[in-house]
Amino acid sequence: MRLLIVTDAWHPQVNGVVRTLATIAGELRGRGDAVEVIGPDRFRTLPLPSYPEIRLALRPRRGLAAMVDAFRPSAVHIATEGPLGWAMRRLCRRRGWPFTTSFHTKFPDYLAARTGLPPRFAWAVLRHFHEAGRGTFAATPSLRTELAARGFTRVRPWTRGVDLDLFRPAPREEWGLPRPIFLYAGRVAVEKNIEAFLALDLPGSKVVVGDGPQREALARRFPAAHFAGWRQGEALARAYAGADVFVFPSRTDTFGLVMLEAMACGTPVAAYPVTGPRDVIPGSGAGVVDEDLRRAALAALDCDRGACRRHAERYSWAACAADFRRQLVPMG
Repeated sequence: MRLLIVTDAWHPQVNGVVRTLATIAGELRGRGDAVEVIGPDRFRTLPLPSYPEIRLALRPRRGLAAMVDAFRPSAVHIATEGPLGWAMRRLCRRRGWPFTTSFHTKFPDYLAARTGLPPRFAWAVLRHFHEAGRGTFAATPSLRTELAARGFTRVRPWTRGVDLDLFRPAPREEWGLPRPIFLYAGRVAVEKNIEAFLALDLPGSKVVVGDGPQREALARRFPAAHFAGWRQGEALARAYAGADVFVFPSRTDTFGLVMLEAMACGTPVAAYPVTGPRDVIPGSGAGVVDEDLRRAALAALDCDRGACRRHAERYSWAACAADFRRQLVPMG
């Protein structure tokens, strides 16, 4: 197979979408497929308003068409709904090519969090985008149920995985802070709801690993919290392993890869009972979901770290890649 993935989320961005797509591409190449990923790094870009770390391709249509023709794909997957995603959708429609999409981000909820705008119009735009394809891949049962309720008719299951060799219970970061350590890792942005975590009355210390547009404001407001900046690879794994509880305060994520990474390091997760956590955590012994996030965080201290690792071991990138490939729609 000659698979073309078009995505507005790609390196040097650091997020779950990029990790997922990069890992899937690597897995499929290892199986003998030719995989081409076209992202904003190949185009002139503009910073996303209010989020300059994310850059969007500027007028990509002509350059995109040339890259597509040079690769000669036998299947197309459009991963995001940004300028590149829309340009590839338009190209596929014009040429009569089938394609699949994936739903990674609840942009309507993000826009509501950032601007206060009602999400109804944005959901209609997303539905229009995805329904033109042959299938929309969604990570969890609750997300698939929500998309179906919003009028998406071609939703397909596609779960996630975790690198069990990289993310492991040892070595552990010691931190040098009073314990227990309650950790958040990821983008420091308003839609991640980190303030809900930092405002909790918890014993020990709160640590934030990551960066983003809200970091300075949160650091000023919560001076007792420790902001450790971005960590990747082994340094990130040590950070997870060195925490007593991983707190996932987001209400808008569609999955939350960081939860699996923390669990693989033996660290239990505390979260709200929303899409992602409620699909991954209940009944696992690897964390606690509760509308009272403080209660969830304190209860997670009693989780067995071995159970966390065993639960993470159920999620394989190899299986994730196989599911992804099986649901692609060949052109011929």
